[in-house]
Amino acid sequence: MSSESPQLKNLSAQRDFRRNLLRWYDQHKRDLPWRQDRDPYRVWVSEIMLQQTRVAAVIGHYQKFLQRFPTIKGLAAAREAQVLAVWSGLGYYRRARMMHATAKKIVKGHKGQFPTSAESLRALPGIGRYTSAAIASIAFDEPSAVVDGNVERVLGRLLGKQLPGEHAWAAAEELLSHRRPGDFNQAMMELGATVCLPKSPACLLCPVSSLCTTRGELPGRKKGTRQRKAVIHYGLNCRNGSVLLVQRPKDAPLMPGMWELPELAAASAVSKTWLMLRHSITMTDYDVRVLQEHGQRRDPRGTGAALSLGTWVARSRLTKLPLTGLARKILRASSII
Repeated sequence: MSSESPQLKNLSAQRDFRRNLLRWYDQHKRDLPWRQDRDPYRVWVSEIMLQQTRVAAVIGHYQKFLQRFPTIKGLAAAREAQVLAVWSGLGYYRRARMMHATAKKIVKGHKGQFPTSAESLRALPGIGRYTSAAIASIAFDEPSAVVDGNVERVLGRLLGKQLPGEHAWAAAEELLSHRRPGDFNQAMMELGATVCLPKSPACLLCPVSSLCTTRGELPGRKKGTRQRKAVIHYGLNCRNGSVLLVQRPKDAPLMPGMWELPELAAASAVSKTWLMLRHSITMTDYDVRVLQEHGQRRDPRGTGAALSLGTWVARSRLTKLPLTGLARKILRASSII
């Protein structure tokens, strides 16, 4: 790192960086529910939920999840459908399935106790390099650095160049505070999330700006991929206190086994859209149009075949089903749940 960052070329400068960053974190860190303690179960739940999901969207789901599954033994004993129902609305449902599998493995193979090292945590389903280091450092004070999008951006600006792959991890390890590794990792992520922002970094508020090479955007950053747009139609059917839903096939490539409203192959020429909303999934922005009628639903596997129209589900059971995020959004917008 010293050859690329004159500001951090000696141990004294690195100590200044750690001290300034941690002092700022102690004073300005956000009051987030998963920072109330260092219970490895709670740390793990929060880290999995925060993967590819904004903090604001996670807070409510995190609290709801822990109310339903306060311990790892409770999570392991639950049925997968129950876990998916509580997870509903967070998206990327593979995370919930992997969490369930990991809980069972920890309860059965580790007597309900989390492994304490990043290396051993990585052997569990759904826990990769970042998540294992986050859990090990925050819950067990292991000196393991983390690199996510926020940390990578902070390091790149700090050192004045894009840091691919292992270079970013090496830089993070070199800067890591061994005295407070968990707090340091969270401080780096907090700095990227609240000050060292992607488009408009608040350099005047940065506690380590005097040690930063760029103090702003790095040159030559690639523009993000443009979102695709699509229109999709659903039928909302209610009768006798029940709603018509369909279950995605168990072998569907996306959200297998989840429940949703019937998707219409095409909007009826004589029907009027009853409700419109927008929904984004990965790289696609959907213009969602809901009609108060039903029609044939396309096979999500892409065969073009029509599927049966599904099952009438009592409104009282809706919150207990693993609904897709879009189905939940439509039902909420319709004041059904």
